[in-house]
Parts: sequence; structure tokens; C-alpha cells
Amino acid sequence: MTEMSSHRGSNEPSAKTLLDWDRTHQIHPWMATDDWRDYDNMLVETADGIYMWDGNGKRYIDGPGGMWCTQIGYGRRDMADAIAAQVLKLPYTSPFTNTTEPSAVLAKKMADMAPGDLNNVFFTTGGSTAVDTALRTMQYLNNRLGRPNKKKILAREKGYHGSTYLAHSVTGKERDKSHFDFETRLVHFLPDVNPYRRPDGMTVDAWCDAKVADLENAIAEIGADSIGAFIAEPVLSSGGVIVPAPGYHKRTLELCRAHDILYISDEVVTGFGRLGHWFASEEVFGIVPDMITCAKGLTSGYLPLGACIISDRVMEQMSHLGEASSFTNGYTYSGHPVSCAAALKNIEIIENEGILEHVRAVTPHFQSRLRDLLKYDIVGDARGEGLLGCIECRANDLEAERQLGSMIDAACEEMGLIVRPLINMAVFSPPLIITLEQIDELFDILERAIQQVEAALLKE
Repeated sequence: MTEMSSHRGSNEPSAKTLLDWDRTHQIHPWMATDDWRDYDNMLVETADGIYMWDGNGKRYIDGPGGMWCTQIGYGRRDMADAIAAQVLKLPYTSPFTNTTEPSAVLAKKMADMAPGDLNNVFFTTGGSTAVDTALRTMQYLNNRLGRPNKKKILAREKGYHGSTYLAHSVTGKERDKSHFDFETRLVHFLPDVNPYRRPDGMTVDAWCDAKVADLENAIAEIGADSIGAFIAEPVLSSGGVIVPAPGYHKRTLELCRAHDILYISDEVVTGFGRLGHWFASEEVFGIVPDMITCAKGLTSGYLPLGACIISDRVMEQMSHLGEASSFTNGYTYSGHPVSCAAALKNIEIIENEGILEHVRAVTPHFQSRLRDLLKYDIVGDARGEGLLGCIECRANDLEAERQLGSMIDAACEEMGLIVRPLINMAVFSPPLIITLEQIDELFDILERAIQQVEAALLKE
């Protein structure tokens, strides 16, 4: 195991002190309030490439790629220089009355990258606010068109779209232990699209037919005149890297078009190279949606930034409707010049270093190593797309099954690999710069962890 000595100076607080302060004063996302002060987050001291080092100098492969976002890897001096240069030139100006070179150039680049007529970019602070913007755009459009009842949103079970009020409301992950409110009147969830969950004996094609029928039935039941939008991730990432059956995306888009329902493709995870293309909607799944939301890989996590990209068709519908009307949606940090400069440098690095091509080249080996894990009894499914992967584990006892993700995570962490546990699943989306040798390093550790957990279960 490669180790690095701690970078903490003699006058700096120790790792233990920092963790004590963290437990006492910082509230983390998804914090378990029943052990408010007893959690033990890893103190990450430094990072480089695909690796992170903790406060004790131990090295880990960053399997989740931060939070699905560190496309170009850590420690990029050229990124730091680009950010610093923009800070000195212009750190901020109001987006309500001004524009900047970084935001204008980035908007043009993103319009060029996006499929079809998606030529209009609204910058946000991250993925949740990008989703909010897309949903509010639908509401604004239908109000302008005199269709105040066409507001219902179709979403999917296991989908994740964020944690602001609207984005949380259209998130279909289990809420059995959530005590937050969400808007139930606006949302209808379609059943799970995971092919792994299809009945025994059912083909994937038949499963696809059934899932498309779920959408048809919902439209018939609710009424197309009441449905404003359908929001869907190309790959349901936080739900367990669920890849819908081939043809599902195209057929659901066609249904939406036929019933005048806006199709929102949430590419917060799949955008900016994760599947080997700037966007996955058209290049991988053959669809051109009405809106695309993105964030995460847009800046490779170096600074916060999100965007909602809107089609010319939708913009035209919102315009030329008589009386003037302001699109009163926006954020203090929309189009933040430093974040936009980071995004431009990120895109430049991806282009200059051929990272999209690299992802397409290494994906077959990544997916082959992933699917090879099906040889273990506790692995029920091993699935993914591009540099996205998930193993879904199984056990004879339901309570034990719920612990499998955490058990795999703990075994991997001990051996120098971070994965993200989700109940009985472990997911991973490493930096896009990962090499073939590093892919083998990742899967070698994951395989040893599975062997260790499987052996422990056999002893019980």
C-alpha cells in the first residue's frame, strides 16, 4: 500500500482535532441524526490523479470519483492557474444585469456540444438548481400558453434529481426514513425500470414493452392535458446505476412528443464524458430531449456550477405571446465567472487530452471486469455503462442483505479503495483519466473484498 506522510504542519490542528471539530460543528449531507456526534467521516488530506490520501497518509483509489464528478482527476495545476487568473481578473459581477467573457464563451461551447436545437443555456449553482430551473421552465411555459393545469410531472422510481424542494419531490428513491416534506400533488412516479427486477422468464424486450406501457397507462390515467413534463436520467445513477432496456428512452420520448409533454433528460451524472461523450442523450441513447440538466463533470468538481440547456422550440413557445413577461428564475451565482472559467479549462483539458476517446477505449475492459464479478454467489447483478458501475449483492437473510453494501465498502476501504454503498449495492464512477492498469487495481481490490465478505457470510 502506497502511503504519503501527512501534510499537516506543526502549527496546524491534528487530524484528530479536525475530526473532533467536524463532529461537533459541521452538518454533513444525509447525516444520520440518531448518532449526531458519533459518525466517523474520513479526513481527506490531499489528492492527485485518481487517488486520495487521508489524514494518516494512507492512499485510496477514489472509486466514486468524488460524487460522480472528478472527470479530469485531482491536482491539476493548469486548472488551478485558470481559476486563479479569473479570480484576479474578475471574481464576480451580477448576472442579472451583466455578462462576462467566461459565461458567454461557455454558453456557446455548451450549445455547440448539446444535441439538436438545445442552444440556450441557463447557468445554475449545481444539479438540484438545474433541475428546479427545468421544472420551473415547464411551469412558466404552460402558464404563458394559458394551460395552468398542465403541470403534472412524470418521474421514475429509483431516480434521483436533487435535494431542493422541487428536485426532491421528483426524486423516486426510497423515502421510508425521510422526514422531509415533498410535493405530492405535482408528481406521478412510474414503476422501477431496472431489467434485473423483471419476472423470471421475461425477456428484456418484453420488459421494455411493459415499462413503455407504464408510461402509456399513466398518460391515459392522468390525462395528457394535465402532464407538463417527464424527467428521466439516461442511467439512474444514485438508484443503483440502472440502465433501462434498449429502446426504452427513444420510445418514451416519442410518447412524450405525441402528447405534448416536455422531455427533460437529467444528465447531471452522465454528462461531460462519463459515457464517453459530452452528453449521452443522443450519442448513446438516440434521443434529443427538450431540456438537458447538467453539473458535476462540467467543472470536474473543481468549483460548483450547473446548467439547464433549453431547446429553441421551447424558447420560441415562451416568446411572442403578447404581453411582456420576465422569466423570474435566477441565482446570485448564475454564470459565475470563476466557475465558468473552470468549466472552460475542464473542457479544454478533456479535448486536448482526448479523454472522451480514452473513456470509449477503456470502457470495454472496465465493463468486462465488472461483469466477471457475477461468478460470485453473493453478486446478483453487475451492471453499468461507460465508466459507471454497480454490483448488487444478495443474501439469504433480508437483514444481512441490507448490510452488504456497507460490508463491501468497509472491506474495500481497508484495502485502499473507496466505493459508495447503497443498501445492498456498491457503486463506482472513477475519474475518467483512469488507466487500464488502474482499472485492474480497482477491480482486484473489489474482487478481494467480495471474497472476504462472501467467506464471512458462510461462517455465520
